[in-house]
Order: sequence, then C-alpha cells, then structure tokens
Amino acid sequence: MKVSRLSVSDVTVSFGGLRALEKVNLELDDNQLLGFIGPNGAGKTTLMRVIMGLIRPQSGTVCLNGTDITKLPTVQRVHAGLALGQQIVKPLRQMSLLDNVALAVGGQKLLSPLHALLARSRNVERDTASSLLERVGLGTEMQKRPNEVPLGHLKRLEVARALALRPELLLLDEPLAGLSKPEASAMADLIAGLPRSGLSVILIEHNLPEVMRVCPNIYVQANGRGLALGPADEIMAMPEVRQAYLGKDV
Repeated sequence: MKVSRLSVSDVTVSFGGLRALEKVNLELDDNQLLGFIGPNGAGKTTLMRVIMGLIRPQSGTVCLNGTDITKLPTVQRVHAGLALGQQIVKPLRQMSLLDNVALAVGGQKLLSPLHALLARSRNVERDTASSLLERVGLGTEMQKRPNEVPLGHLKRLEVARALALRPELLLLDEPLAGLSKPEASAMADLIAGLPRSGLSVILIEHNLPEVMRVCPNIYVQANGRGLALGPADEIMAMPEVRQAYLGKDV
C-alpha cells in the first residue's frame, strides 16, 4: 500500500473563540513540490506550525511517512525527517556561511554531550556543508560571513541549512519575500530543483506568478479551511479560488 510523505487529516485549531483551522486535510507524496497559497489570515502559518509541532491541534492528526507525529515535539519531528526554512533568516553572524551549514550538518553529534566532546574534527561536516552551499549557488561565497552577503544569498543559506538536516519533507516559509524579481525567479528555480526521491517540498509563498511557474500542484487555503488541491492551472481557474485569493467575482 502506498504511504504518503505527509498526511494531514481533519486538523482543527482554535485560539480562544477564534477558529484558525477547521478540519483541514492535505496529502503529499514523495518527490513532489507543492505550492501552498492563500490570502492573509488563511491560516497558512498556523498549519505550517501544526506540521512542525509548534502548535498542538485540538483535533485531527499529522502523519509523516505513515507514522502519527501529532503529539511529537518539534525536535523529534526534525529527527523523523522534517525541516523548516524560515522566512526571516537568523544565521550565526560571527561564523562563515560554511560553518553555519556545517553546524547544522553536525546537529546529530549535539544529541550526546560525550559524542560532542569526542568529535573534534569537523572535516566531514565541512565537506558536506561545502557540497550543500555549491548546490544552492553559494560555492564562491562560503567563507564570507552573513553580514557580507546580500539578502538573496542569506535566503539560499537558509535553504542549505535546512537541507543539512537531511529532511524527507522540507517546508519553505516565503523564501522569495523581500527579493527583487530576478532574485525571486532564481530562487524559485533553485527550489524547483530540490524535490527528488526521498525529498518532498512545500513552498508557502505569496509570490503567485513564481508559484504558478515552478509548482506543478497547488494547495489553496482560505479562512482556515482547505479550498482546493490539484494541478496549478486547474486550481487557479476555479472561480472560488480566484474569488478567495484574488478578490475577484467570476
């Protein structure tokens, strides 16, 4: 039987009397890039936080590779195969880009104080970090510090740090925010090349033209409810989607 990479089933979240999510369902298979869009207040961030374990839903389940992770803390979800690329990048500014990524690569060593003390060499982690920085287009910048590179490079650094966790599901929270049109297009191209066997990506993004360009499938959420999921062209042609997201009566 085929097992979904991610399965969100009937997830409901309330804050006081406010219903942020109501019976949300979402399925994602392996080797997929899914665009996640919706108007402000749609509950996108809330659902992302539920998936990462930052918010516990009042009802419903979240499964990763067929395993129920609804009650697991965030750190255990990361070790199970989840990673999040934050919208606001917060690198360690006194360290080079290379060492920022190498630290993420070596995160497993930090689980054991004894292991961390005995693991003096960082060569393996730096070699892996170097490969990841090459992959995101920062091969010539890796010895620089975060304050020496532009925002677009910091966004790429965040992707490299997330990939360093060896995820099977990568959530990217508005990685195109704040970028110029050429930078956003280049970043979208980078993201489009990430999915592979063993890795799926959810792109949470407001830049609709780029989402439409690179994402084969789109999930739309509005007012805390799932509105549509399917091929990008078909979804954006739906009157209810255009009305909810674009504010147009069609």
